[in-house]
Amino acid sequence: MLTATLKSLLSRKLRLVLSGLAIVLAVMFVSGAMVIKATLNQSIDAQFNGAYQDIDLYVQHQPKVSSGSADDPAAVPPVDQAVVDKVADAPGVAHAGGLVLAEGARAIGKDGKVVPGTGGPRYGGSWRGESDLVSLRGGSVPHQDTEVAIDAGLAKKAGFTLGDRIGVLTDEPRRTFTVAGIFGYSGHRDSIGGEQTVIFNEPVAQRLMLGRSGAYSGVRVSLSSGTTASEAASGIGRQLGPDCSVLTGRELAKKASDKSRGILDMMGTMLLGFAAVAVVVGIFLIVNTFSIIVAQRMRELALLRALGASRRQMIGSVLLESFLVGLVASTLGLAAGIGIGALGSDLLASSTDGLKVGSLGVPASAVLSAYAVGVLTTMLAALLPAVGASKVPPISVIRASAAPEGRHRKQTWTGAVMLGLGAVLLVVGGMTSTLSGALLAFVGVVLLTPLVSGPAVRVLGSVFARSLPGRLGRGNSARNPRRTAITASAMMIGVALVTAISTIAVSSEDSVGHDIRHDLKADLVAMGEAGSATSAAIDPAALEKAGAVRGVHEVAAVSLDTAKVGKDTQTVASWQDWATAREVLGIKGSDGSVGSLADGTVLMNKGTADGSGLKVGDTVRVQLQRGEAHSYRVAGVFADSALANGVVVPWADAQTGFRSKQPSQAYFELSHGADTERTGHRIEALLKDSPEVTLKTRDEVIEMFSGGFAMMLAVVQALLGVAMLIAVLGIVNTLALSILERTREMGALRAIGLSRGQTVRMIMTESVVISLFGAVLGVVLGAVLGLALAHSMKGQGVTHLSLPWGQMLAYLVGAGIVGVIASLIPGRRGARLNVLAAISEA
Repeated sequence: MLTATLKSLLSRKLRLVLSGLAIVLAVMFVSGAMVIKATLNQSIDAQFNGAYQDIDLYVQHQPKVSSGSADDPAAVPPVDQAVVDKVADAPGVAHAGGLVLAEGARAIGKDGKVVPGTGGPRYGGSWRGESDLVSLRGGSVPHQDTEVAIDAGLAKKAGFTLGDRIGVLTDEPRRTFTVAGIFGYSGHRDSIGGEQTVIFNEPVAQRLMLGRSGAYSGVRVSLSSGTTASEAASGIGRQLGPDCSVLTGRELAKKASDKSRGILDMMGTMLLGFAAVAVVVGIFLIVNTFSIIVAQRMRELALLRALGASRRQMIGSVLLESFLVGLVASTLGLAAGIGIGALGSDLLASSTDGLKVGSLGVPASAVLSAYAVGVLTTMLAALLPAVGASKVPPISVIRASAAPEGRHRKQTWTGAVMLGLGAVLLVVGGMTSTLSGALLAFVGVVLLTPLVSGPAVRVLGSVFARSLPGRLGRGNSARNPRRTAITASAMMIGVALVTAISTIAVSSEDSVGHDIRHDLKADLVAMGEAGSATSAAIDPAALEKAGAVRGVHEVAAVSLDTAKVGKDTQTVASWQDWATAREVLGIKGSDGSVGSLADGTVLMNKGTADGSGLKVGDTVRVQLQRGEAHSYRVAGVFADSALANGVVVPWADAQTGFRSKQPSQAYFELSHGADTERTGHRIEALLKDSPEVTLKTRDEVIEMFSGGFAMMLAVVQALLGVAMLIAVLGIVNTLALSILERTREMGALRAIGLSRGQTVRMIMTESVVISLFGAVLGVVLGAVLGLALAHSMKGQGVTHLSLPWGQMLAYLVGAGIVGVIASLIPGRRGARLNVLAAISEA
């Protein structure tokens, strides 16, 4: 059996190579993501470990609110001199000194804009002194309150030299300093992991970065000889209590390096998404390939059964073929993934200032995952065809080579039940029910596809039925509904996925646009590029002057931050004047009183209230970034809005509890008849010292939100490209195997007058019909599921349902093109068949 299996495998090299390409792509994406992450992680870790090598222990207060993300660091309460003294007196401590170093110092370039970051944190602090790690490259450390020193990476990026004037934003409004010094790091590095650091003298650093004099971010600890870090940490912890945390230098380095990993996580998630699509679509390709091969080997398999081969041996034979295909494909995919990982690491490192790639990291998990994904996926996909091969009766040795198609009633009933359950869950609504229903409905449709493939391809093929090749191609595509369904499923899955996501994106975009156009009364909006970025800041004094500009009727200012509401960390807002905000943003009440916001109360939108299980009159515990937690009464619930969702706390509490006292956004309603452009120029002139915000019209705000959806759709289109590539392989494979299966038939058609050109058109029609069938089914299924999912997102502000008609049409056109491309090689092969040899084939 082993010899027979190997000979069978070698005789069908091309067919198995085509199915193996899907596995190569999947393994390449999986291993590439892991190699990129491992390579850059070890490079970042090496740099930050060196940055904190002179710190044995570091003591700081626990943050009041956990960080929502690396881009939104939590505020760590500062320590005072008393804590420094307690640490210094702890057993095993040789020296303890206060350190000022906190995130939030944003340098303003010579163009008046904030110097863009490259993935690393932006620090502000005081000078720690020269060491083996850091040294001055020019100038001096800042002694005066008006002086700063900056790292060489920031200096080069923004073009600063000694003596230049530089603006710096912190939790306070913009201040201007003189560049007194430029420093760098060992190994000729200009920065570490893309960080940007501005150094002030200590009193200024304490006021700007920590909010008060005499405060420190934490305490640097050097241990006495013979004292272990764990012993000293235990002693310090007992002395200071649970409100403080004690970190080793390595732990501190890890926390710092984690903030530079955002782009790595995004890249890894994207590649793993491509891998998932490739695996799912590839399963259908492999199932179809082995099913056709088993059908074509009917006589061969029957002969083996007649000669005494058991069912177990038959299953083992097919699974061995699949194992060898998966093994070879996994090896090739792993090699390609390592190459992609090396290239991707260099490209990402080149976009990050100061990051140098060390040795290439190929973790054991990448190798194990490569073979697990490749081999197991291939063998699982081949299991059903293998079971089918074991059921071939010995009598089939005297029958035709191709097996007749079975009815597969169990599959039909299973698909119908899953589709029905999915439909019920979709009707029930709710995010969890809708997601579960969408998954069940999706699988149900896949299982029912063979039932509808015959009638569907006949209808689609009628477009081409005016000519003889078109009629023949339509008939061929409907001849084996199960095979057609499995081949089309590769296209259907990709198109359904992107159509569903596109539908959600378009519905979200239209909902935002509708809310802004119909509810927002503000004519101009000052906000950061991210729309709701909590780090953007507007100078309150400048904003007050802007409100007095001729032509400005009302100004609604809001400050945004993250807080712990109940058990969840989420964005909270505080409006300087809630009554004005309601008017300018067109906020409508839903329950309770939303006309005013009294002390000790909060307001929230309906989606947030429903998601948190809160109602008017309930009490909720809120912990802001600074200060102690407070209990608030829910005074009112307002209707969901694209610009004002979330929890709203009183302005006075935000001024003491938010990280910054400065507003994050401002909405300007102009007087009737005021010139928008002229008034906007006056406001911009007053806000020039708040470079993180840009003044936008309503249409520009809508366009900014649309840009985020466009980026998401770009990723989705890339996923579709992967699915379509594998769909091409699937159609090529199916047509190539079908031509071999119908060799005598095609020879007879050629003998009675079918020309080579007509043969090519016949095969092209079959390919296009199969491709369009998958695309039409995918578009319809994706649109239905996308609308259901969008409807369940009302609490997230999706209030209008829309379909991406232009994109759906593009998917159908693309599927037709894919069908044409997939038919080229099989069509050429079919047209070149030797007529006499084909007719005489047994």
